[in-house]
Amino acid sequence: MSGSKPDILWAPHHVNRFVVCDSELSLYHIESAVSSELKAGSMRLSEETTATLLSINSDTPYMKCVAWYPKYDPECLLAVGQANGRVVLTSLGQDHNSKSKELIGKEFVPKHARQCNTLAWNPLDGNWLAAGLDKHRADFSVLIWDISSKYTPEIPVATEKVRLSSGDTEAGLVVTKPLYELGQNDACLSLCWLPRDQKLLLAGMHRNLAIFDLRNISQKMFVNTKAVQGVSVDPFFHDRVASFYEGQVAIWDLRKFEKPVLTLTEQPKPLTKVAWCPTRTGLLATLTRDSNIIKLYDMQHTPTPIDETEPTIIERSVQPCEHYIASFAWHPTNQNRMVVVTPNRTMSDFTVFERISLAWSPVTSLMWACGRHLYECTEEGKASSLEKDIATKMRLRALSRYGLDTEQIWRNHILAGNEDQQLKSLWYTLHYFLYLTILMKQYTEDMDQRFTGNKGSLVYAGIKSIVKASMGTTENLRHNRSGSDRQADIIQYLSEERSLALQLCGWIKKGTDVDVEPFLNSLEQEGDWERAAAVALFNLDIRRAIQILNKGASSGKGDLNLNVVAMALSGYTDEKNSLWREMCSTLRLQLNNPYLCAMFAFLTSESGSYDGVLYESNVAVRDRVAFACKFLTDAQVFVSCNFCGKSISYSCSAIPHQGRGFSQYGVSGSPTKSKVTSCPGCRKPLPRCALCLINMGTPVSSCPGGSKSDEKVDLSKDKKLAQFNNWFTWCHNCRHGGHAGHMLSWFRDHTECPVSACSCKCMQLDTTGNLIPAEIVQP
Repeated sequence: MSGSKPDILWAPHHVNRFVVCDSELSLYHIESAVSSELKAGSMRLSEETTATLLSINSDTPYMKCVAWYPKYDPECLLAVGQANGRVVLTSLGQDHNSKSKELIGKEFVPKHARQCNTLAWNPLDGNWLAAGLDKHRADFSVLIWDISSKYTPEIPVATEKVRLSSGDTEAGLVVTKPLYELGQNDACLSLCWLPRDQKLLLAGMHRNLAIFDLRNISQKMFVNTKAVQGVSVDPFFHDRVASFYEGQVAIWDLRKFEKPVLTLTEQPKPLTKVAWCPTRTGLLATLTRDSNIIKLYDMQHTPTPIDETEPTIIERSVQPCEHYIASFAWHPTNQNRMVVVTPNRTMSDFTVFERISLAWSPVTSLMWACGRHLYECTEEGKASSLEKDIATKMRLRALSRYGLDTEQIWRNHILAGNEDQQLKSLWYTLHYFLYLTILMKQYTEDMDQRFTGNKGSLVYAGIKSIVKASMGTTENLRHNRSGSDRQADIIQYLSEERSLALQLCGWIKKGTDVDVEPFLNSLEQEGDWERAAAVALFNLDIRRAIQILNKGASSGKGDLNLNVVAMALSGYTDEKNSLWREMCSTLRLQLNNPYLCAMFAFLTSESGSYDGVLYESNVAVRDRVAFACKFLTDAQVFVSCNFCGKSISYSCSAIPHQGRGFSQYGVSGSPTKSKVTSCPGCRKPLPRCALCLINMGTPVSSCPGGSKSDEKVDLSKDKKLAQFNNWFTWCHNCRHGGHAGHMLSWFRDHTECPVSACSCKCMQLDTTGNLIPAEIVQP
């Protein structure tokens, strides 16, 4: 290896030692890096490991190949092949007390000097060492030495011909007669022993691969090929062998040795090393010249003698370092671990991560294989069923007979784990529907007797159908909040239909009396303190809400912060500009519990505007429906802003009010009308009328030319129609529109849209567009 790139070898019995060899032998000890600072004489191999130099041996110059002694004793004995063909046994200074220390310094000399290309220790008999040499016409190229031999030269050999190292050779340390001589008049480029038999040797000769049987050296089995370099046996399948030539790797099966069973993809540069992974089945690593990439070939199929199909190969590339790699060596025991060395002897400790194969079990457990390890990911250990995957939930619910309890239908949420509040609300709602079926039948029978024309049944109808089917009137009641020093009137709405809806929501029981106390008691028993307090507050009982919060804070599993919320409630005031309202409006969104947020939204909202409660999505739907049944009017239809979504109906109602007389300014003293030309929420301008080009929200009487259309339509005779004159109207096809009075006036004489370049037949798209107004029908 003199003048060539360095090579690297792992110690066969010390998993934390390796040797780097080029012009000299350097022994390193690898260990875990306990800190970021390096010790003296250490070098960093990775983030987790460092290497410390233990010893250096420079007594064997002109090294061409090195092989580590496979036995335990001596532990640091290496065989070095030199440029003159001699094989020298040397040590790294760690075997002073070895019983076999007499082996150190022993030399094995061929008859004719030529380069030693490869060395291989027999894995079964550690005394046998095979050496492969260059061609000589009068000598053999494969010599097998017995290192325990005591043979000495019969004829003195000239020192200058047989020895390149300095110093004299002791007679007892020189062996000149090999145990076996093979491969006459040929060259041997690579060697390896076959593990299945002690006396089988595979040699990469000049133009063929040959298997020598030492039991009968006159015969050999061979196959002609150029792929004769780097022969190596798969440690897991002893009949599978790899070799290479230039940039191509051939995979052989010794049971059918006529041709390669597989030829790997040819690489653009010549190969320098090929090695099977000793800890991983069927993993072959290859390195090319002047490259920092190591290619890996994962062979997933084990060849058999009768199998003619090529094995499945998965090809990968890894980059252990940034610089060119001179050589690499797999770790003998650590899975998929290797050390690489660069031409300037920089080293890197690297682990090849396995491909991950995933598999789902029928019970939704996830498993994956990574090398020799099998990992399983299950959800059984999770504390909450809400965190489980939906497939796991479905399986567990099916095992608990979820959904099959039809007598006590509310218990199904318990079978589902009793942790999902929305699911609990659903099953309780279905329970109330089933429980109140008889009541609803009785209700419809009473309605049929009271109004004989109504034959529709409300059995199994929803809340929307119940409220919309109201036959009577809705009573407007003004209440104030109980327990507050400052009294403020709150409008509530009460009817028989609304009471039935509250029963379906679970707030009250049978009857028209709105008594939520039983419902509050059940919530307190379940420990749902925030919801109970909110329901009490929505029924205008602040004192009861504060009592519930204090009780929840003092309970074993309660939240002590509930006392703070109760203190905040006790300071309620209805003054719009008070500091209390300002702070509650700002800080309520910081509360984690949605019911607490809804409580302060209710206290700080204007009467009739309860968006902060109704749009609190984490509050149960049935609680928001019950709230709407108490505080919203029968019709809540309004025009909303396209930008912010807030209602603009209240601001654009154009309610006339008496102003001061305008006769002094030369104008008749008609009452004024309000003008709102922008959204009161986001201040974006309202769309313009397609005819008068004035922003919507401006009364028709204020628009230029409005009086002419008023006279033509004659809507001022009826007060309601006069208000309809200002309504927003638009075509659902082309989205053009304007004041209702202007649109009616336009489509009385035209069929197309008033917007230029728009050919939409707006009025004909509406079924009412072909009707003749009653005002113009002649008697």
